[in-house]
Amino acid sequence: MSVSAPGSDLAAEVFLRHGGRLAAAKRAFPDAPTPWLDLSTGINPRPWKGARATPADLARLPDPEAVAALEAAAAGAFGVSSERVAAVPGAEAGLRALPRLLDARSVAMVSPTYGGHAEAWRLAGAKIEAISAGQIAATDAEAVVVVNPNNPDGARHESLAAGDRWLVVDESFGETAPELSVASQAGGRLVVLRSFGKFYGLAGVRLGFVIAEPDLTARVRAQFGDWPVAAEAIIAGTAAYADVTWRERTIRRLARDAARLDAMLTAAGFEILGGTSLFRLTSAPDAKARFTRLAEQGVLTRPFPDRPTWLRFGLPKTWSRLAAALEAL
Repeated sequence: MSVSAPGSDLAAEVFLRHGGRLAAAKRAFPDAPTPWLDLSTGINPRPWKGARATPADLARLPDPEAVAALEAAAAGAFGVSSERVAAVPGAEAGLRALPRLLDARSVAMVSPTYGGHAEAWRLAGAKIEAISAGQIAATDAEAVVVVNPNNPDGARHESLAAGDRWLVVDESFGETAPELSVASQAGGRLVVLRSFGKFYGLAGVRLGFVIAEPDLTARVRAQFGDWPVAAEAIIAGTAAYADVTWRERTIRRLARDAARLDAMLTAAGFEILGGTSLFRLTSAPDAKARFTRLAEQGVLTRPFPDRPTWLRFGLPKTWSRLAAALEAL
C-alpha cells in the first residue's frame, strides 16, 4: 500500500493493521523530527542486556543441542517440562502454524483481540466466531482462542480450562501478569503461546514458544525443521530466561512505568481503557486527529480500524519527548 500526504486519512490507514511500521511513518510524515519515538508496539524499551551471538555463532548453522538447551531454559521459566516446549521464530509464527496442526474446522475467539489469530484461522479455512469470555463454555467451536492478558485492552481471564475442545491461550504478554499464566498446565487440549521479544525488549531476534503436550510439540518441531530459530535467539534466549533477578526487577519497574504513563495520558485528556504494563489503551473523541498530530511530532502510536476513538501507547524510552508531544496536542 502506498502512503499519501501527511495528515490524510490514508496516511493513518496504513498503521491500522499492527504496530511497528516506522518506515511507513517516515514516508507519511517526512517533516517529523527524528529520531522517531515508536510507541506503536508493546515492547519493553529497556531491553535485557546480556549474551549475544558471536561472529562464530553466526557463521554456522545452529546446533540442535543448543535449541534443546534454549527450550529447557524457557521451560524452567514457564514451570513446565522441556518436552512440552517448542521454540519457534516468534509467537506470531506459532499462532500461524497452530490452525493447520490442530485441524479444527471452527474456532471461537474471545474478542476484541489481536487480529493475527483470526487471519491465521481464516487462511486455514476455519469458521470463526467472536465471543465474550462468558461464552467460552457455551460455544460449539472445536477450538477457542484467548489472549491473556488481552491485546489491546489488557483484559484478564481467570480459571481457563480446555475441557473437550482445543484451548489456545496466547500469553505473549504473560510476563507482565505471571499470576494468570496457565503455561505450567499445558498439555492435553491446552496449548499456550509465549513471546520472548516483548518483555525482554528484543523483538527483532524473533523468538517464541508453543507449549503443549509432547506429541503436539514434536509436530511443531517437524513443522519448523532442524533450525527453527537463529543463533541470536538461541544465545540471548537461553541466557535471558535464566536471569531471574532481571525478570523480577523488570516486572516491578514496568508496573511503575505504566502508572507514570497513565498519569501523563490522563493529564493530556485521554481516558485509560486498560492495557498491560507494556502498553496502555486509551480513548479520546478526536483520537484520529491526535494520532496525526503526534505523528507530526515524530511520535508513532497505534490506531484501530473498528474503534476510531482508540489509541494505544507503548512505554516511551524518552519520557520528556512524549511529554512535550502530549503538551502540544
